[in-house]
Amino acid sequence: MAATVHVLNGPNLNLLGKRQPEIYGRDTLADIEAACRALAAELGLGLVFRQSNHEGVLVDWIQEARETAQGLIINPAGYTTTSIAILDALLTCPFPVIEVHLSNIHKREPFRQHSYISLAATGVIAGCGAHGYLLALRHLARLLEARS
Repeated sequence: MAATVHVLNGPNLNLLGKRQPEIYGRDTLADIEAACRALAAELGLGLVFRQSNHEGVLVDWIQEARETAQGLIINPAGYTTTSIAILDALLTCPFPVIEVHLSNIHKREPFRQHSYISLAATGVIAGCGAHGYLLALRHLARLLEARS
């Protein structure tokens, strides 16, 4: 049975390709999902890919992933700097968690440079655009392979 990875996306990522493409790129979330699905199939991984603008929904999905996933990739978007609830949910995960940001949050406004989510992350990928998701998926596959 293939390992399953959940990819969770936070607020406003449904607007990718339309919202500030000079910062976030021109790829849509559907483009990113298609690329992740193709790579997951190549790597022999199952994939659950979701987006919500609501913090509690993301917490529910993290809790669900605890029961069904072997790894998690999260782009918490605006919740990166504010959500202790998402951090607390991630801290309960018994598997690797990779945090992804399309932009380099460390080159942006000071309030965007702190991540609560990083406290629960096995790794962080920032500033690689949509390709960051694929880097995260490849790294997660490597971590899962090393565990088995």
